[in-house]
Amino acid sequence: MNNNLRNIVPTIQPRNFHLKVIPVILAGGVGVQLWPRSREKKPKQSIHLIGEGTMIQNSIVRLLPMFELHDIHIITTQPLLHSLQEQLPMIPKGNFIVEPQAKNTATALTFASIVLSKKYNDELILVSLPSDHLINNIGEFQNFLELAINVAAEKDMLVTLGIEPTRAESSFGYIQITEKKFDLEDFYNKGVRYIANFAEKPDIATAQRFVDAGDFLWNSGIFVWKNSVFWKELEQYLPDVFASFSPLFSIENQEEFSTGVQYAYQVTRGISIDYGILEKSKNVLVIPSTFGWSDVGTWDEVHRLSKKDVKNNVLEGDVVAINVSNCLVSTNGRMVSMVGVNDLIVIDTNDVVLICQRGDSSSVKDVVDFLHRKNIHQFL
Repeated sequence: MNNNLRNIVPTIQPRNFHLKVIPVILAGGVGVQLWPRSREKKPKQSIHLIGEGTMIQNSIVRLLPMFELHDIHIITTQPLLHSLQEQLPMIPKGNFIVEPQAKNTATALTFASIVLSKKYNDELILVSLPSDHLINNIGEFQNFLELAINVAAEKDMLVTLGIEPTRAESSFGYIQITEKKFDLEDFYNKGVRYIANFAEKPDIATAQRFVDAGDFLWNSGIFVWKNSVFWKELEQYLPDVFASFSPLFSIENQEEFSTGVQYAYQVTRGISIDYGILEKSKNVLVIPSTFGWSDVGTWDEVHRLSKKDVKNNVLEGDVVAINVSNCLVSTNGRMVSMVGVNDLIVIDTNDVVLICQRGDSSSVKDVVDFLHRKNIHQFL
């Protein structure tokens, strides 16, 4: 990474525009790689993993200095709604946007955009945030996010935050930046860069090449844009989604609107906003950011981020560990005893025990796929 960028940590500047800025937290996913703790009715964002509070509670807390509670919106699905409302009693119930089914992030953000356009009846800046990521250095996060909001207000472009990588990591997506300065003016000196390429989650050797190259960032999944800019990009790169959802703008009757939403979801393919738009568009800027970040996507990542004992173990609950090292063990009630083992992950819930090798926890999703295929829904 350019050494000059490492010294750039923006400070929050007063907003010199009058557009309404609305954060939308995406909370419809399940987090299958953190099974069996993450379940369909109580997924990753609703559980406690690291630190205080659940993932989604922490997502709200770090926004509070920047936004009023009545402006923060959550998009989720009906099966998750009750659990989220229980955890977030401070969020007005009308701020929960409920999808008829989960169809990935492009569909979720399109639907949220329509609902918020109708609610506020004006041009908006939308801030899209995951509900299940870990962020440290909250002050730095807020400063970088505020810079992104200012960039999106001035430039008719999609803006994302990229994280300077601290290691080769195969479970994160990557963003390659370019040093061209075209039309960035003072934003270039504040660290804003054009994007050269997006890269899907690489193998470890490729991830190491990305880190060694110095011009790659981790993809944080945090996006900021004007509503109008989003719809132009949607029409160009996902015309089928645009065609399915755009008629909803003109429907005033609530019953007819709900019927229209159901139809739009039925005919729309599920696709991520990254793959559907961001990886194709030439209209994307990134801000290299230095706050601590992780998507906490696997049990291996939980082990890496958690406090460990002298033998590099993370032991949670009633655990007896003799001659054990480099393990993550978490139990809810039952005692777990381990003797003479290393490099294991053991997750014990009331009805399931997961045991896997450290370094292979991304394969937990294969267990979830198996349970789906066999219709063993009581463990999902």
